[in-house]
Amino acid sequence: MAYVALYRKYRPQTFSAIVGQEPIVRTLKNQLRSGRISHAYLFCGTRGTGKTSTAKIFAKAINCLSPVDGEPCGQCALCQAMEEGRSVNVLELDAASNNGVDHIREIREEVKYPPTEGKYKVYIIDEVHMLSTGAFNALLKTLEEPPEHVIFILATTDPQKVPATILSRCQRFDFHRISLEQIAMTLADYVRREGAQVERGALRTIAALADGSLRDSLSILDQCLAFYGDGVLTEGQVLEIAGATGRQVFFDLMEAIRTQDTQKTLELVDTVVSSGREITGFVTDFIGHLRALLIAGTVEEGEMLLEVGEEQYASYRKQAAEFSPEELTEDIRRFSALLPDLRLSQTPRVLLEAELITLCTPQEKQDLSAILARLAVLERQVAQGVRVSAPAAASSAEKPKAKQAPKPLSKALPQELQQVVSQWDEILAGLNISARSLFQKCEPVFLGDGRLTLVCSNIATENIMEKRTSQLETEIAEKTGKTVDVRLMTQQAWEEWNLTHGLGEESNDENTTVKEVLELFPDTEVQE
Repeated sequence: MAYVALYRKYRPQTFSAIVGQEPIVRTLKNQLRSGRISHAYLFCGTRGTGKTSTAKIFAKAINCLSPVDGEPCGQCALCQAMEEGRSVNVLELDAASNNGVDHIREIREEVKYPPTEGKYKVYIIDEVHMLSTGAFNALLKTLEEPPEHVIFILATTDPQKVPATILSRCQRFDFHRISLEQIAMTLADYVRREGAQVERGALRTIAALADGSLRDSLSILDQCLAFYGDGVLTEGQVLEIAGATGRQVFFDLMEAIRTQDTQKTLELVDTVVSSGREITGFVTDFIGHLRALLIAGTVEEGEMLLEVGEEQYASYRKQAAEFSPEELTEDIRRFSALLPDLRLSQTPRVLLEAELITLCTPQEKQDLSAILARLAVLERQVAQGVRVSAPAAASSAEKPKAKQAPKPLSKALPQELQQVVSQWDEILAGLNISARSLFQKCEPVFLGDGRLTLVCSNIATENIMEKRTSQLETEIAEKTGKTVDVRLMTQQAWEEWNLTHGLGEESNDENTTVKEVLELFPDTEVQE
């Protein structure tokens, strides 16, 4: 007979064999005993938590000819047909590959006919969230008015993608992640049945790698037994097969960061990469180690949260005492922000090494959270009696010379405005191209009010040039050593001014004399 994988060999056949889902099992068994069976169920939860297995057991139990306290007997013809996969009353549909509206329409046609044997037809639709919009609409009609002999069991790992109209017509059961202890105990029982020898630490490591999925743990165990089946399976062998990194490397890495030993930090990264460990997975596990330290350092009894033994928890507590919560929180934030970049980068090792070097030299980071973390490091070093030296002050030769305040410039007198007009082309040459091209279209005049007046061709140009006026004033000050206030006037306003003051067109001359100005403005004071 061909070899059967462990996760298939030990698939639960009764409710009592379901691991870690006691509330759900109890509810379903009560419904079977009382006969209050719903027409539609929705099983939600992460992978490997027993959704499909529970659905099959429930389908077998409702058609069983002689159920025992809500459990299928496993001996009748209908139970045997279910276990052997030849029952015509239970139809499984994988929505990941059959997500079109045509597949659901076929089901709508089939549900009209009663089962050939047993009481119910059961449709198990796995990964139902992957159905198309049209398929959901077709399924909704059947769920609204289902025949009495039909039961739908929908399973999904992403219930947020299931329309609310579907959710409202189903009884929802949320399957929780299975705890590390429950997985380890279940694996120990399976190992005993297989006649293999596995260390307790290896079982716990497999359970931790499975991340709450019993099916994943069986797949890892199957792989490890195939490679090391002759002897005793150890924790180190599990880590080697799974491509994972032992916990000790994280303790060593945190110690190197604490002592700011950059060389040791990079050597540890090189060891991890040389062993074939993926950078992204390594950083993910490192974040988990930081979380464990944070919990161990801030929670009185964190063993249950971390799901570790007393010896392992003591190691976390010991290292957590060497770091402040601010440091650990900052490290978690930084490496969590690094993960997306690692997944997209062609050189993830370089990014990781750069971040670790920055951790070993915290003075390079200047944001507030990094400064608080650095302050926590200094406080810890002072408390431990470590001498903390201030960074060397810059020598007097290296100190930048303080900029001397510019001497205030005197305001240009009316007679000095003549110099500005005479140097107009030279002044414009010092402006940038855009400002120069604008001011070249203007005619400079002065009206005796202590300001230089630029006559512009139109108001649109004037509005644009107001933004360049400060540049022109700065350039005039550099060329003449005098401050000049510049104002703008349109050609029409300039002509009206000439008519008002009786100068006519002759006054529109860049060589207007000081005498003419004084005649127009007798109150103007002129200093010789």
